Amino acid sequence: MPTSTASTDPSGRDTVDEPRGHAALLLLSAASGAADAFVFICVGQVFAGVMTGNLVLLGASAAGAGEQGVALRVVTALVSYGFGVAWGAVTGERVWRRLPVMLAVEVLLLAAGAVLWGLGLITSDADRLGLLALMGLAMGIQGRIRATPTNYFTGTLTSLVGRLAVGSWRRGDGWVVGRLAAVVAGAAVTALSLRGRPDTGAVAAAVLAAAALLVEAAPRRR
Repeated sequence: MPTSTASTDPSGRDTVDEPRGHAALLLLSAASGAADAFVFICVGQVFAGVMTGNLVLLGASAAGAGEQGVALRVVTALVSYGFGVAWGAVTGERVWRRLPVMLAVEVLLLAAGAVLWGLGLITSDADRLGLLALMGLAMGIQGRIRATPTNYFTGTLTSLVGRLAVGSWRRGDGWVVGRLAAVVAGAAVTALSLRGRPDTGAVAAAVLAAAALLVEAAPRRR
């Protein structure tokens, strides 16, 4: 009888306990770093997936700090991310082979953003808000793909450092370090792309998410 290498958390999302699943998480973490770096640099003082940071920015904006219009961008990010999470939650409960389906939608959203940016169609503040909404939707969906986080890492870092401090390193902590490094690498790749070819700045996030889709959708050996 076939057995699965993934378990399920109480919310119904799969957790990972095999190398190929971990590889997909690394790619998604890198995609998250790439998306956030692109949005922060090109849309301005806002994140696509780091909602804690956006809430801080919203508070600072309410006190009169930050760029003009940042509050609207933050609200756009929060709302679009929330819609992405909601859609991902419903899809995760009702759709067969939910991981590939959710990832495919994420890739389409990120690819749409990359095409719009690459063709120079983002020319106004309203256009930037639309682009931000696409990226926020994608990151919200990604947040529901696995129980293991790939676009918010404060808790991940806190738990890792806490375990290291008391000498309780776990078998999977190497993958945790890898995900943290992947976020940095994804952001760095995007920043370098924007420096060398500004029109390709949104491509890295889409390519990394597409690679994760290929990993997740490929048949498992039984």
